[in-house]
Amino acid sequence: MAKTVGIGIQSFDKVIEGNYFYIDKTSFIKEWWESGDDVTLITRPRRFGKTLNMSMLEQFFSINYADRGDLFEGLSIWKEEKYRKLQGTYPVISLSFARIKENDYKKAKAKICEVIRNEYIKYNFIKDSDALTDADRDTFNRMLSRDMEETDATSGLYQLSDFMYRYYGKKAIILLDEYDTPMQEAYVNGFWDELVAFTRSLFNSTFKTNPYMERAVMTGITRVSKESVFLDLNNPEIVTTTSNKYTTAFGFTEEEVFQALDDYGYGDKKKDVKSWYDGFVFGNQKDIYNPWSILNFLNKGEIGTYWANTSSNSLVGKLIREGNRRVKTSFEALLRGEIIQCPIDEQIVYNQLDRSEGAIWSLLVASGYLKVLRKEEKKMPGKKVLYDLQLTNAEVEDMFYGMIHDWFDGPDGSYNDFVEALLWGDLDAMNEYMNRVAEQMFSCFDTGNKLSKSQPERFYHSFVLGLIVDLSDRYVITSNRESGFGRYDVVIEPRNKEEDAIILEFKVFNSKKETSLEDTVESAHAQIEEKNYAADLIARGIPAEHIRKYGFAFEGKKVLIG
Repeated sequence: MAKTVGIGIQSFDKVIEGNYFYIDKTSFIKEWWESGDDVTLITRPRRFGKTLNMSMLEQFFSINYADRGDLFEGLSIWKEEKYRKLQGTYPVISLSFARIKENDYKKAKAKICEVIRNEYIKYNFIKDSDALTDADRDTFNRMLSRDMEETDATSGLYQLSDFMYRYYGKKAIILLDEYDTPMQEAYVNGFWDELVAFTRSLFNSTFKTNPYMERAVMTGITRVSKESVFLDLNNPEIVTTTSNKYTTAFGFTEEEVFQALDDYGYGDKKKDVKSWYDGFVFGNQKDIYNPWSILNFLNKGEIGTYWANTSSNSLVGKLIREGNRRVKTSFEALLRGEIIQCPIDEQIVYNQLDRSEGAIWSLLVASGYLKVLRKEEKKMPGKKVLYDLQLTNAEVEDMFYGMIHDWFDGPDGSYNDFVEALLWGDLDAMNEYMNRVAEQMFSCFDTGNKLSKSQPERFYHSFVLGLIVDLSDRYVITSNRESGFGRYDVVIEPRNKEEDAIILEFKVFNSKKETSLEDTVESAHAQIEEKNYAADLIARGIPAEHIRKYGFAFEGKKVLIG
């Protein structure tokens, strides 16, 4: 009989003792230990088993679990006597920053101090031992205070390692899960510089100048740039999604997934499951599935957007919504199932995300929303390596469709009303609804505090993404990308050739050439004719009388359609 599928269990002993469904990942223990690396940073997307694996490491190595070899019996790590003898022989400091999602620096620092304080509470018995002096006990008591000083906090894990070394006579293994969660929040909420300064000091004392540390593992979603927080560390081993270490330790392989589907009576669903949940690539290992969605599918027996909806995706949405023309046109291509080619840098520089397209694509790859299909090496000096990128799978595509739809899904439904009026050819209603949409939404698609010349372009590209989302089942949406804003057309081609095709031309009012928005509309129509935008539609079998053409004239937040 198949085991019960436990959802959201992140403690290794609870999974094993409860006899819940589990795919054996204990070979990761051996692979990591035999690497001999001093400090290891492993980045993987969220919900990929990082926390469960960190719990597994803690319970394998920690002295606190010295009598719990039963947790590993029957698993791959327990086949070797060497590792049976190693289990439960080290002091372990195990922390997680996963819950630190505060919106200001003071609260975030307080939460980090709380995490450190909780480790001191766990080992409070050391304080009263003969291993510590009275001065040490004073230090220990300061770490237990709810008003922990910043200087104490940044040296707190170093001090605890020292105390544990004196008590146990062995150096400590340090495990830090989701190290970058507070940094992502700091970027979104505007206290990046303050948090980075604090984190750099904490990491320096913990992972570099710490003679009482045996080894350390850190996990996160992103590889934050060395200049931000790892500047003082001596070459930590950084394992990203393109690295060939630990490729099967996080996430499920196709063989593991298909076996589970057979065991649970879903063998006939393999094609659908692969389409929705496969697509992650770690190093040279293809066909990695995200565990969260697989567990939910095994539990419910239904295809659904499980993994992609486990977070607000606020940072991803912000980057795409406020991105420039190239970002949005690339995203149009991704939503159409196409491949884009661009450079990425796995060192995420958060304070460049609003300026660097490469940083945006890098974050989307690290977060699991895009997959790397191919890397093109450029041998010429100064040439960047280019990567072929694509949306990871159908679940990610569905998540982005929902996110973009939500941008326009205001309380009065103006966008949906506009799309309906467009399809019906109701010009008066189109003008009414489009002006209402523009008034409400312009501020959402621009990063500045006042109306800028780039704002119509930002709005336009988000508008096209919205069309792709709302109409893709009935129409093929394409846009001209060869020129800057003012020379764009949108072609809405029906999949049913008996329906009307629609051409939209967007132009910004130019006071040097035009006296009114009506003139701008006329200029847009003239361009449609001069460029013969209808030619391809006619060539594909759509009669000229079934091609409607509209000019959109922008002046600030005012729009005239004709």
